[in-house]
Amino acid sequence: MNAELLQGRRIAPSILASDFARLGAQVQEVMDAGARVIHVDVMDGHFVPPISIGALIVDALNEQVHDAGGWLDVHLMIDRPEQSLADYAKAGADSISVHVEATPHIHYALKAVREEGCKAGLALNPGTPASAIEGLEDSFDMVLCMTVNPGWGGQPYIEASNAKISALRERLPEGTPLEVDGGVDMESAGPAADAGATLFVAGSSLFGKPDLTAAYAELAGLLDAD
Repeated sequence: MNAELLQGRRIAPSILASDFARLGAQVQEVMDAGARVIHVDVMDGHFVPPISIGALIVDALNEQVHDAGGWLDVHLMIDRPEQSLADYAKAGADSISVHVEATPHIHYALKAVREEGCKAGLALNPGTPASAIEGLEDSFDMVLCMTVNPGWGGQPYIEASNAKISALRERLPEGTPLEVDGGVDMESAGPAADAGATLFVAGSSLFGKPDLTAAYAELAGLLDAD
């Protein structure tokens, strides 16, 4: 696990938007294009309406991503994440983000992520203010700011997110990765970066394009990111 992969600006392709019939090939293509952080969205049908993927997919990607020097970034959009996060750590997750809205025991959940040997991410829904991180600064290694309502890919970026990103950056210890997830594309990524985001989850803006390699290169060039 190379935590330096979370420093500086990076694009984290989200496999939620990939063609699951060609998942391994598409992950290889985006990593060949330069990506090193692969984002895995987990949904349970409770915290968010859809059901997506689980620890089996993380395990399936484990060797492929890590043999290429990559990082598996798991985003748990599930109720009571502390009850199942160990499965994702054992499957090969390097970082696990849990939602402050998903459990009454957020300190415990973040501590459990670290005890499993992963970097702990604190995720915030669009309606949750930046002030929600106060008192938790010693418990997480990164913050994930949802810039759409969680649960569905392809939504437009919520413009008000940029003010929240800026507010989070002001509150975060220096060097803390600030991840944005939702609607990240050629129009929204630049303003998000200017506001202080450093890790950019991109789904349909990459996997939804005819040429995945070219789409990644274009977004990376815009952000001066890896």
